[in-house]
Amino acid sequence: MAWWPFGRAKHETPFLTAQWRHLVMLNYEVDADVLTPLVPAGTELDLWQGRALVSVVGFRFLDTRVLGAAIPRHRAFDEVNLRLYVRRDAPGGQTRRGVVFVRELVSRAAVALVARLAYNEPYRALRMRSVTPHGATEPPGRLAYEWRIGGAWETLAATAVGTPAQPEPGSEAAFITRHHWGYTRQRDGGTVEYEVEHPPWRTWTAAGATLTMDVGRLYGRVFTPALSRAPASALIADGSPVIVHAPRRLSAARGAVAGAGAP
Repeated sequence: MAWWPFGRAKHETPFLTAQWRHLVMLNYEVDADVLTPLVPAGTELDLWQGRALVSVVGFRFLDTRVLGAAIPRHRAFDEVNLRLYVRRDAPGGQTRRGVVFVRELVSRAAVALVARLAYNEPYRALRMRSVTPHGATEPPGRLAYEWRIGGAWETLAATAVGTPAQPEPGSEAAFITRHHWGYTRQRDGGTVEYEVEHPPWRTWTAAGATLTMDVGRLYGRVFTPALSRAPASALIADGSPVIVHAPRRLSAARGAVAGAGAP
């Protein structure tokens, strides 16, 4: 793999490597009281300018490898997820900004099973299809992700407008695309943390953003009012190679990583 991020030792074997490409990101403002019950222990909501946001995100997994090995018929597939944004104060004074997934859809049952077993992530396998460029770095144009549930196809789509650019520091686009940690509540109420490394993404403004779905059936009725409105913002990101590291459990004491020292 040509790209290796942030000075990580090359002898380390990540849990997963892939390319995440052709990302459609529709962002919605939600009452913080809706999200608070979903926040894992040891973290807190990460607000942007005092607003609690969630994003519905669709993208392509390409060149996927688990523990360095490519699995036949599982290297390229679609994912659509609903995420919220959290943060935690790690030992050493570092603030870690991350995401929590409400629901993740993929088209491969084995992917969903591994993610549930390794991370307790809320994955579900459904029949899916997409309209994206064939190449990882081709201009996006109109992107669409669809999944079949309850006998009907549901859709997430948007069209890239203008030229791509790095998000300005402090912008909403920078906030949305630069959360490099994942947090997941475990069955016993604990929390696991995992790092997701990737370089900064370029983004386009998105026009014609569409989310056509039964929100309550997939995400719960508490999200229906917010996600039934037009999104507060929408963007398309080019994506990049990514490295997903193995999960580590947070201890009860101040959200420290169990068995680990300061980062």
